[in-house]
Amino acid sequence: MSVLLKGGRVIDPAAGVDEIADVLVEGDAVAGAGRGLDGAETIDCAGLVVAPGFVDLHTHLREPGREDAETVASGTRAAARGGFTAVCAMANTDPVADSAAVVEQVAALGRAAGFADVYPVGAITIGLRGEKLAEMGEMATSGARVNFFSDDGRCVQDAGLMRRAMEYARTFDGIVANHAEDRGLASGGHMHEGEASAELGIRGIPAEAEEIVVARDIALARLTGARLHVLHVSAARTVELIRRAKAEGVRVTAEVTPHHLVLTDERVRGYDPVFKVAPPLRTQADADALRAGLADGTIDCVATDHAPHPREDKEQEFDRAPCGMLNLETALGVVLTHSGLDLPRAVEVLSSAPARIRGLAGHGGPIEAGAPANLVVFDPEANWTVEPGAMASLSRNTPFAGEKLRGRVVHTMLRGRFTVRDGKDADGQG
Repeated sequence: MSVLLKGGRVIDPAAGVDEIADVLVEGDAVAGAGRGLDGAETIDCAGLVVAPGFVDLHTHLREPGREDAETVASGTRAAARGGFTAVCAMANTDPVADSAAVVEQVAALGRAAGFADVYPVGAITIGLRGEKLAEMGEMATSGARVNFFSDDGRCVQDAGLMRRAMEYARTFDGIVANHAEDRGLASGGHMHEGEASAELGIRGIPAEAEEIVVARDIALARLTGARLHVLHVSAARTVELIRRAKAEGVRVTAEVTPHHLVLTDERVRGYDPVFKVAPPLRTQADADALRAGLADGTIDCVATDHAPHPREDKEQEFDRAPCGMLNLETALGVVLTHSGLDLPRAVEVLSSAPARIRGLAGHGGPIEAGAPANLVVFDPEANWTVEPGAMASLSRNTPFAGEKLRGRVVHTMLRGRFTVRDGKDADGQG
């Protein structure tokens, strides 16, 4: 198949390109990028942005184990609608992705679905129990080639164990990512500890629960020389810790979620469990610091922490409901509407930056001859309203229901094949 994406604004952070140009796709690869190209089928992209497909470092696909909440197929379909061509599936499945067998199963499910490349995240500890290291080396040399490890949802509390995990990962240049939350400070908490929690009578989790663990993990990364990735940064002081660590040369990267950029603990005042998330929504000052840190590069990328839950699980009393929000289909719109980033930086934090962190060759650009045609085309000015019932996810727990966002995906292409075309699933659904 030969397709010419004609006359779009090509934003390719990996190549430093931002210009009006054509992109020619032949088969599964880019055949050329520039002006005056010809193709068998021409798609007018005037007024649209053509960019590397987005990459999500932090996705919960729930399969195996909780297929009532999401499957690899439904989750990657949602990813494609959001412009993602690669997602990293977190390890808190059932069984836990703590062995070569499970990570290979998840990767195979992704290949079978065909909507996005799925890169499993391996567990740091067996069963996510924080007691004994998982076979990280075995997962790294498996067919899934795992180089990213996390017990996400559960913080590795033991500093000695975390040190050994970093030392182990360093032998194959792996990345260790920790859910930073001190158990002693966070125990029994359901939202950010502050003025709102005091007025609502809900036990809170102080920002220091995150800050303490991030400070410890940065110190361990400095000690071991390992690569540390800080998951879902939520607090202003954490941003400053990361900024200082980078200045010192510590090998640390960081992500922020769309919801932590935008939402605050004030949204909890209605006791709606859709706004319950871990780490919790914090203050406006924290959200402001997160946006500033993303703009100046202290925070490297946006990751969705897409966390689907069935309605019967999420719609409970606030203190009983599980944490988590949907984000794959709304990430672009939230970033363009609320982050304050210019278009090149917005594309970078969603595509080339996360691809670079995980080392995903073929994703995140550059858009050049011979490169896999993993692309997204979006309208940066399109306004749309979030409708949970129209989502591809099996769950509906989006905090942005009914909100108007700016910026919507028109086409997504995975190795030259449309997964989304003209805003609809390429298989005719949606």
